[in-house]
Amino acid sequence: MRTYLKQSSQREGFDRPAVEATVREMLADIQENGDDAIQRYARDLDKWENADFRMSNDRIMEVEKNLSKVFKEDIAYVLKQVQDFAKAQRATMQELEIELQPGVMLGHKHIPMKAAGCYTPGGKYPLVAGSIMSAGVAQVAGVKTIVGCAPPRDANGVYPQTLYAFHASGATDIFALGGVQALAAMAYGLVDVPACDLLIGPGNPYVAEAKRQLFGTAGIDQLAGPTETLIIADDSCSASLVATDLLGQAEHGPDSPCWLVTTSRKLAEDVLVEVEAQLETLPTAEVAKRAWADFGEVVIVETDAEAVEIADEYAPEHLQIMTANDDYFLENLSNYGSLFVGEATTVAYGDKGVGTNHILPTGRAARYTGGLWVGKFLKTVTWQRLTPEASRNVAPVISRIAESEGMLAHAITADVRHARYAPKNEA
Repeated sequence: MRTYLKQSSQREGFDRPAVEATVREMLADIQENGDDAIQRYARDLDKWENADFRMSNDRIMEVEKNLSKVFKEDIAYVLKQVQDFAKAQRATMQELEIELQPGVMLGHKHIPMKAAGCYTPGGKYPLVAGSIMSAGVAQVAGVKTIVGCAPPRDANGVYPQTLYAFHASGATDIFALGGVQALAAMAYGLVDVPACDLLIGPGNPYVAEAKRQLFGTAGIDQLAGPTETLIIADDSCSASLVATDLLGQAEHGPDSPCWLVTTSRKLAEDVLVEVEAQLETLPTAEVAKRAWADFGEVVIVETDAEAVEIADEYAPEHLQIMTANDDYFLENLSNYGSLFVGEATTVAYGDKGVGTNHILPTGRAARYTGGLWVGKFLKTVTWQRLTPEASRNVAPVISRIAESEGMLAHAITADVRHARYAPKNEA
């Protein structure tokens, strides 16, 4: 049985039909008017007046020279963490070749996509780490053309730290281009942006909707909406720490859900008090306060099993475990984008570069998909090779199945091989 001490007043923070209609109109305009439409939207929405969107090597070198040594060392650390984990994941993906019966060889290969489009949002927070999570992992996968797009920060283009992160992570082409127009340029190959096979990265509702409508023209990683976090905690945990971690994710935006599920009424009540106290001094309280007011929840349950049931129902992007029984939850939870086990493991570590990827499913999509990983940039494709003898043995079965479906031309392709590979004494 669940009891809500605080329940969200909203489930979605934007007008979905209006966003869908706006994006559909923009994409139709871009398809019809190409580069001209991209340049018009860039000028009107991003205040970008330059006809060229590409970040030059001179600009990249200038940024690299001016950034601090500490920042560049931090980027190198995070990039190594993320790429080393991606390499370890890649090593688990083995090529397959098996002879299922004499002469019937089947297998699969993992082939990198040729071009990936990596989007890093600007907005209130330029998510610098996102460039590493996308471009850096694409590089490990073996993608040859890695496009980085981010909204221009000013007349110089991409936010310097984001530009440097893209370059360090292996992006081959970097553009000062944001929003729907950036996704369209990468999908259609406009304004000198290479056409991409896969569109990667988070963004506002318009970016997410553009990815949804462009799916098919290009592949997409997932439809990432507002950041979500759910914490499962019990009376072994500090209420202050729980409140800190809830607000740490609430600052993402005023529509970012932050949920607490606990078996302790006292902890639940103490967290409500702590959140209000911490909002008094939190530097980003203006945003976090709105997220907590409209999308925050505190749920009391009777058992750990009920906590698992609720967490799996919510299927949150980030799921944090702060209990005396963390291993139970690690073993039994099923639906989450990424799991943070133990009070020493905050979500910010995953967000900014401990090594796992922060591009994760939201909106309950964790029920059917995980987050971005090296395998997303690879196509797992099958192959088959039969000897003449095996082909003759298989042919009658395939022919009869085809005939049962009424696909007689299919059946004939098997029949002719049955005859073609007959032993000489039967010919």
